[in-house]
This record gives sequence, structure tokens and C-alpha cells, in this order.
Amino acid sequence: MNLDGILDLITKSAWIIFAVFTVLSFVRTTRQRGVKIAVRNLFSFRVVLPLLVVLSLSIVSASLVFIQPQEVGVVISVLAPRGIRDQPLRAGLHWIVPLAEEPVTYPIYWQTYTMSSKPMEGQELGDDSITARTSDGQEVSIDCSVIFRIDSEQMIRVHVGWQDRYIQDLVRPMMRGIVRTEVSQFKVNEVNSSKRRDLEAELDKLLRETLEDKGFILDRFVLRNIAFSPEYAASVEQKQVALEGATRKEHEANQIRKLAMGEADRIKTLAEAEAEAVVTKSQGEAEARVIQAKAEAEALQLIANVLAQNRDLLTYEYIDKLSPGIKVMLLPHDTPFILPLPTLDPEETALSTATSIEALAPITPTIPTETPTPQPGQ
Repeated sequence: MNLDGILDLITKSAWIIFAVFTVLSFVRTTRQRGVKIAVRNLFSFRVVLPLLVVLSLSIVSASLVFIQPQEVGVVISVLAPRGIRDQPLRAGLHWIVPLAEEPVTYPIYWQTYTMSSKPMEGQELGDDSITARTSDGQEVSIDCSVIFRIDSEQMIRVHVGWQDRYIQDLVRPMMRGIVRTEVSQFKVNEVNSSKRRDLEAELDKLLRETLEDKGFILDRFVLRNIAFSPEYAASVEQKQVALEGATRKEHEANQIRKLAMGEADRIKTLAEAEAEAVVTKSQGEAEARVIQAKAEAEALQLIANVLAQNRDLLTYEYIDKLSPGIKVMLLPHDTPFILPLPTLDPEETALSTATSIEALAPITPTIPTETPTPQPGQ
């Protein structure tokens, strides 16, 4: 509790005590000595002295004014030429002239005034939203708030112009008028789009300029909500549903397209892998055949070198490849016999040779003689 509050409490308590003391003294004197003596005692020293003390306390209490840190005081004075002091009272303890001057305090903290369609949300009961029309004739309802405070440097001006009526007589009507005027510059689809931020910024600018001209400081204008007519809201909802359906179908088409592209890539990758495998396999087979051919060529070259040094080796290999059970061989007439073999007996060899020669003797064909067939009449 500040000093002027303490003095005010002391003063009130002193007046109560003085009144009780005076009444009790008057009643007791009346019972003992009569009414005339009791009335005369009211002007005695023991009554007048407490009265002077209480009056002094009242004067001192009325002379001291304590201004809270969040307030500024305006002094209405019969001693000032204009009926008001030129300078407001800042936070702290101040002296004024009792009975000739009276302080009026105003808040300088930030205040919020809200107009909303919800009954218990704004300062006014019921639907207090701002109804406005867009440039294309659509009706919208706007919920908004303004955060402001009184400029302490212009407190005298605010008091003279508005006193404590500045919210109802200035802030509220000004907000409604400016909002309606500015909304009429936008189409309904712009209000319901990214242009909403531009609308809010423009309203903030206009309200700031207007409030500053009246002695107030705007912190921020808040566009809380924009409600549309039921018909327009239904059309927007249908349009949004159709748009979402088209978007969903496009998304599904994109998914199918991506799946098809993925399948094509998979098939292409498999084909490339198979082709690469075939190429690799063919290259391997070709390299193997080349290596085999080189080996065969080298082997043939070695065989040719050996045969060039020993021609009888070919005959030996020829004989070695024959079946081991063959004992007699019949060769063409210009090929020498490779007989007798070492394992044959001389008699067997002669007999086999004779048999072979007999078998090779030319066979004279027998030509049958035709017997002429007798003709009829011979």
C-alpha cells in the first residue's frame, strides 16, 4: 500500500473514532447534566482539538496523490487557466491543492479490444463481428482485435477529447469503419487466399495512422477470422473437394506412371544384364577356341617337326592305331604290304598271302547266251 492510501485509511479511521467519541460524550453528558450542557460541550476544547487533528489529516490525505507505474494522472484544477494542468502526473507521489484540484488517472499499459462472433470472446456480449462486403458483392464476417495504449505524451489531449469513453466512442467505431472500407477493395477469393496477409497489413497501417493522430499508439492489428456466407462456403467446399479428387487422380496416375517406368527400367536392366552375359560368354568361348586352336597349331607344328626328322614314325603310328586282332591286311595294289608281322608264323603268313592273292584274282563274269525264241511259222 502506498503513502496516500495509508493516509486515506488513517483519515477514515480517525473520523470514525472522532464520531464515536463525540456521540458517546454527548450521550453521557446529556444523561448527567442535560442537553444544553451536552451541546455546549460539543464546542469545548476536548472536542474541537480532535476535530482539528482529523481535519488536518483529511487535508494532508487529499493533498497527496500517488500515481501507479502503469498510470498517468491528469489534474483538473480551478487554478489553471484552461481548467487543467498543462503537464500530466507521472508515476510517483505528487502534491495537489485540496478541493481546488482533482486527479484523474488513465492506464498507459497495452489494452486489447476484440470484436468476435463468439458470445464470450469479445468485449461485447453476443455476435460482435464486423460484417462487410467485398468488391464483388460477397458478404463476409470478420473477427479482429486491436492492441493499443494511450500515448503518455498526449494524455491531456486524450482526456480533453475522449475522457474514459475512448474505447466505445473512438476505437470501436473507427475499427469497424476502416475494416469495412478496406475489405471492399478486395474480391472474396482474394480475401480467402494469400491476399489476406495484404489485407491485414493494410488495415494495420490505416489503424496505426488514425490512432496516432488521436493520441494512441498501436502495437498490432490482428485479423482473427474471416467467415463467409453459407452459399459461398458450400461452393468453395465443393470446389475444394473436386480439386482434391483431381489431385488424387493425378497422384494415382503419377504412381502408375512411376511403377511402369520402374518396370521398364527393370526389364531393360535384365535385358542389358542378359546381353552382357551373352557377350561375356561368347567372348569367353571365342577366347577358349583361340587358345585351343593355338594349342592344336602348336601340337601340329611339333608333330610336323618330328615327322620331318623320322618319316617311319607315321607308319608306326598308323600301325599302332589298328586293332590288335588284325593279322592280315589287304591294301591297294600300289601300297606295299606291311607283312609279315613279327608275331606270325611263316606258314600262316604264306597261306594268308596266297589266300589274299586268290581273293584278289579277277573274276571273269559269265555272260549268259540267249536262246532265240522261235517265231511262229518257223
